[in-house]
Amino acid sequence: MQRPYNILVLCTGNSARSIMGEALVNSLGAGRFKAYSAGSHPSGRVNPYAIEQVRALDYPVEELRSKSWDEFARPYAPHMYFNVTVCDNAAG
Repeated sequence: MQRPYNILVLCTGNSARSIMGEALVNSLGAGRFKAYSAGSHPSGRVNPYAIEQVRALDYPVEELRSKSWDEFARPYAPHMYFNVTVCDNAAG
């Protein structure tokens, strides 16, 4: 099996939609995709409703956190094959 394709799911606050996107891709990607999420202005906390939905996928929630997209611009950050925005503000 070849290595997975890295995907960065972006939103403004990285508190709900992008977090759920990360979990969904990692759950359904069957090892072919590795998703990360980040925000342009991270809220610093994950929305409890998002955690509830992620748990429904039986995806582990302990490692999920709201973080800045700056983490993925650093030299040692994983190479992203795809960037997906899930809100208009982050798309800009």
